[in-house]
This record gives sequence, C-alpha cells and structure tokens, in this order.
Amino acid sequence: MAWCEQCDQHLEDDQLAEDGTCPTCGSETLEHRSTPWYFKFMLVASVIYLGWRAFQGVSWVVHHV
Repeated sequence: MAWCEQCDQHLEDDQLAEDGTCPTCGSETLEHRSTPWYFKFMLVASVIYLGWRAFQGVSWVVHHV
C-alpha cells in the first residue's frame, strides 16, 4: 500500500497513476509510512507498566501464601 505525504492518505495500487505518483496531487508516493513516535512511546510505557504490575502481583502472592 502506498502513502502520499502531501495528501496524508493511503492509496491502493490500482489508484496510483501509471508512473506510481499520487493521482490527486501528482507527488511521488512512499511504500511505507513510518510508525509515529507517540505510538512507540505508548507501547514502551505500557510494557513497563504491565511489567511493574506483574511484579507487584507476584510479590503479593508470595507474601500472602
């Protein structure tokens, strides 16, 4: 799936012009759009948080058994 930076949209292969450009603005399209930094940050923060909660759960079980 192609990505047009100027139009900020995904384009299917059959929507592209013959030379691989965007049919709306005529700019060259990219093959892949990079993942936004805030998604990566949220993913890392979630893993850290869930790891901490798992540690707390295991330590609670150890102390109450």
